[in-house]
Amino acid sequence: MNEINWSQPPSANTKPKLRLSASHVPDEAPGVPGGVSQPVRTFLPQPITCAKCSGEIDFDGYCLICGEKAADPRMHYEMTSCDWVAGVCDRGVRHPGNEDALALDASAFEQGRAVLVVCDGVSMAADSAEASLSAAHAAVAAVNAAEFDWDLSPQAVQAATGEVLGGVALAANQAVLDNSDLQVQNPASCTLAIGLLNGRSMLSATVGDSRVYWLPDSGAAMQLSIDDSMAQQQMDAGMDRLTAETGEYGHVITRWLGRDAPDVRPRVSVATAEGDGWFLVCSDGLWNYASDPSEMSELVAAIVRELGEPTPLELASRLVGWANTQGGADNVTVAVARVTVEPGSETQEAAENELDSATVRLRG
Repeated sequence: MNEINWSQPPSANTKPKLRLSASHVPDEAPGVPGGVSQPVRTFLPQPITCAKCSGEIDFDGYCLICGEKAADPRMHYEMTSCDWVAGVCDRGVRHPGNEDALALDASAFEQGRAVLVVCDGVSMAADSAEASLSAAHAAVAAVNAAEFDWDLSPQAVQAATGEVLGGVALAANQAVLDNSDLQVQNPASCTLAIGLLNGRSMLSATVGDSRVYWLPDSGAAMQLSIDDSMAQQQMDAGMDRLTAETGEYGHVITRWLGRDAPDVRPRVSVATAEGDGWFLVCSDGLWNYASDPSEMSELVAAIVRELGEPTPLELASRLVGWANTQGGADNVTVAVARVTVEPGSETQEAAENELDSATVRLRG
């Protein structure tokens, strides 16, 4: 094992998300377009009725009846793509704004297909709230425009989709560039976590430290994604998870989307659901408090026991609320999909040829 001197500060190829001073950013970065194009921004729908009295909200954002100012929809919003896919994005407790973003699509839900995307904007960078929202929506659009051959074996699916998901990440990265000031010292940056479902097949593509989990109703839970972070590097060098993730460099990422990104190719993984469970994509606002897959699984199981058979939106809302009760130190975003495996959907012989759900092959 190579020795690593963790007393040294993060390099220029890392980016602090919460606590540390900003690293030096070069005046020119690879991949930045020569001219700055006019941004095409993605906005959330504005509220049209007053939460206090149900009166009409005027163009200036105030209620025509009681004069109450409408809440900023960016601070908290919920999405339900269909009855088995939903998500919640919330500013948390301590941060004044919300730089997380969420986008979902299950337009082909009758076929059991869905895409869940979470982006976490870097708090110390400019325009990250706008950039993360645009990146999330751009990723969903790029996935919908891409072609995936789901009829291949899981291993072949992973190999065939690596390049496709790389293109999706490039589209999301371009959205960050299009929706931020490229001339500032610390330009907009965000993570990217994509979860793709097609029946029993699960794909994860990530840049940064937002995560994808598979939480089966029975059996071992899995973290499908691997963080691009200094904490992950410390764990790879032998440090235990708790010490690494709560230490000085616990929220320093080594890859991200943005003008100064060193590399936007996502890590891609694939797994197969052997039974029912929850497919979860989240920002570190949630996993800060339940990082290990077993902890996340126990948390979800406790909520399910309490609520009976929660809808995806109910589960996502409870997970966000739980993170806020733990301190809400960061923005928190949770997207979930309920995976149901029909009995007898595959023969035992075919199942043996599938990728073992306990083994996730990663492509860096």
